[in-house]
Amino acid sequence: MDATEPIQWRRDPDTSRTVRLLWSLGVGTFFAVSIIIIFWRLFDMATQIGGQSIVVAALAAVLVAAVAFALSSNAERQFERLADALPVAADRDVSLDRASDAILGTVTMIVLIGSLMIGGRIVSEQGLLGGVGAGPFTGLAALTLPLALVALLLASFLRSVGAYNPEERTIYLYDPDQAIDLDVITDASVRQIGDVAIVNFDYAQPDGRYVQGPRRVVLPPRVASEVVTAVDAR
Repeated sequence: MDATEPIQWRRDPDTSRTVRLLWSLGVGTFFAVSIIIIFWRLFDMATQIGGQSIVVAALAAVLVAAVAFALSSNAERQFERLADALPVAADRDVSLDRASDAILGTVTMIVLIGSLMIGGRIVSEQGLLGGVGAGPFTGLAALTLPLALVALLLASFLRSVGAYNPEERTIYLYDPDQAIDLDVITDASVRQIGDVAIVNFDYAQPDGRYVQGPRRVVLPPRVASEVVTAVDAR
């Protein structure tokens, strides 16, 4: 590739493992908490008639079926049948990927949160932690909700679509549309998170005037390296 040829990129759940993982676990946590609450209510109701094992078996069967669907080679065909029955049109390839990610994230968080709750109950009943009881376990389980929100915010922040034109020394960002002229950048530093890089810019202030523009952008590591090199070369 020519050194002056523009470099285009897209960082979203389809092209970035980091964004995909954060989105999957964030969404999965909220679904998992909802499912656990419903299951717990059904379990308590079943306790009165001795049907706890039926409720547990039903939940296990649903989780196994959901994982099988997400990992199945026929998932695309099954999803198309479901999409045909819905009145809303959608990008089926993207929707299937997001559905699979949400399912796997939900099952993962159900296992994690469920393990914490069961562990807390066992510790409390056996008195293994003295007066502390199940507090640490329930606290960690409750902490998954704010962490899920942080994960979703990070997934949104780490999304990025744009192009870098070395010849024009300009970064073009889309959604929203912005153009960053590297000639007004005095310093650039980069911090990498997974397969994305966060670049911090210091802008010049000619005659004390404030130069508008994003102070922090998300780029692929390769683009970030070239941008930092271009700023340092200036």
